[in-house]
Amino acid sequence: MAKGKFWSEFKDFAMKGNVIDMAVGVVIGGAFGKIVTSLVSDIIMPAVGALCGGLNFTDWKWVLKEAVMKGEEVVKPEVAISWGNFLQVIFDFIIIALCIFFVIKGINKAKALSEKKKEEAPAEPEAPAPKPDDVVLLEEIRDLLKNK
Repeated sequence: MAKGKFWSEFKDFAMKGNVIDMAVGVVIGGAFGKIVTSLVSDIIMPAVGALCGGLNFTDWKWVLKEAVMKGEEVVKPEVAISWGNFLQVIFDFIIIALCIFFVIKGINKAKALSEKKKEEAPAEPEAPAPKPDDVVLLEEIRDLLKNK
């Protein structure tokens, strides 16, 4: 394959509308995910923690091996399963999924209303189709014969 043809094909592929739309969607989705993660970790989870007696879910863990300390210095950090943090991520996912569900549901409802309005709009009367030349000619002959 010629070098120029490869780059030409790649440029055609990369500039297609679907690829660009997908790239924009990924960037906006990443930003949206950060917003929802902040909503969950900074607003919802502290409220849930307060309702549960001031607990912080991200602190919940199973310590498999205690940290080795030498005074205030950590020689070996603890080995733990941070299941509270995992729980936090699950809450993030559920809320992100719900937000996306509501956005898509709203878009679909708006699209359905738009299509319904198009269907309900009175159809403009169509102009009659022009008559074929042979029919016009026959009508002229008929009219001439009537006049004789």
